[in-house]
Amino acid sequence: MTAAAEMLAEDGIAGEGWKASLTLAFGQRDGRSYVRHRQHVGPLLIQRPFHPEGDVCHAYLLHPPAGVVGGDRLRVEVQIDPGAHALLTTPSAGKFYSSPRAHARLTQHLRVAAGGVLEWLPQETIVFEDARAELSTYVELTGGARYLGWEIVCLGRPAAGTGFGRGYWRQRLEVSRDGRPLLIERLALDTGDPLLAAVWGLQGYAVSATLLCTVPECFKMDALFEAGLGEPLIGRGGVTVVDGLLVARCLGGEAADARAWFEALWAWLRPRVFDRPACPPRIWRT
Repeated sequence: MTAAAEMLAEDGIAGEGWKASLTLAFGQRDGRSYVRHRQHVGPLLIQRPFHPEGDVCHAYLLHPPAGVVGGDRLRVEVQIDPGAHALLTTPSAGKFYSSPRAHARLTQHLRVAAGGVLEWLPQETIVFEDARAELSTYVELTGGARYLGWEIVCLGRPAAGTGFGRGYWRQRLEVSRDGRPLLIERLALDTGDPLLAAVWGLQGYAVSATLLCTVPECFKMDALFEAGLGEPLIGRGGVTVVDGLLVARCLGGEAADARAWFEALWAWLRPRVFDRPACPPRIWRT
């Protein structure tokens, strides 16, 4: 059964909206990573991949409608083969638009084989006022697979003076290695939820962000703090390492502030985890 057929079976025929899927597999040949398989249904695509570093495959995920509305069901599947290294990002922020009745869903399933590397670096996700939306990300690592990824979510549009409103937001994030869970998180927010303002919750901040990175046993947190990267310059946040997984969290008022910290962390971590200097995607500066 295709991914699109699975979504139709899961969600039923009722309700309008895009049923879109994108399946990517990255292989390695002659010391160079490449897209060995690509299949899409509906408005989910990638630009032509390129290799600014020579061997690493950079790819930009595209969603031509520019936003997700009520009734949309989007699924992204990524497979990294042994020895392959891919960096994926997006050309702009993702958007879940207001939808007072139907809810939207984006599911991302990322699999990295032993010896593979995935850098999952999308730009921020904006949840518009009164949106009803779900974002689920599942990362499956095998053996010595390496991964660095982040999720930056902004509830409302602070610059426009809009907040979460009568919103509905569900977020799932799971990481496992060889079937053993390393991290399982669930976030459920509704209109007036105490979690939005509580000191043990979002503390009134619009932006919540998480960066995850697999690190070797010899990794030293002291060096990260000595580099001044233990917390964001603006907002609240911190870094921990548990079971070989570095977790950085940030709360703030602007997505750009979380992005700035995460990009600095990525630039510092990349040579230490992936043995190569940072090579920022050009799309970040255009």
